[in-house]
Amino acid sequence: MATSGFICGLDAALVVIGGKWKPLILFHLAHEARRYGDLRRAIGNVSDKMLIQQLKELEVDGIVDRLDFKEIPPKVEYSLTEFGQTLAEALKPLCVWGTEHMIEVEKLMSRRGTPEVEKVA
Repeated sequence: MATSGFICGLDAALVVIGGKWKPLILFHLAHEARRYGDLRRAIGNVSDKMLIQQLKELEVDGIVDRLDFKEIPPKVEYSLTEFGQTLAEALKPLCVWGTEHMIEVEKLMSRRGTPEVEKVA
């Protein structure tokens, strides 16, 4: 029987979605393909450097497809691969949990002294 270097399935999943922005990228791409600027606005307070880095990692991992239209001005569109769609589906229950417990989590953050999460319109 072959073994992996992972402790459990969650360990493997966190290797792919680790980081603050990757789950949000997956959330926004799960609904539709998006151009870079649209994706950045949807995610909110992320720097260009960090978003580009996270997108490149997701592309290398086979989670995100990058379509370059080879136009001037540049037009690039990001979407989830079939593999990426399976990961987005796996994250849906976590999203539901977060939605159902937002107030409690905000209270936890307040008790910890953690700055409030920036609201994205």
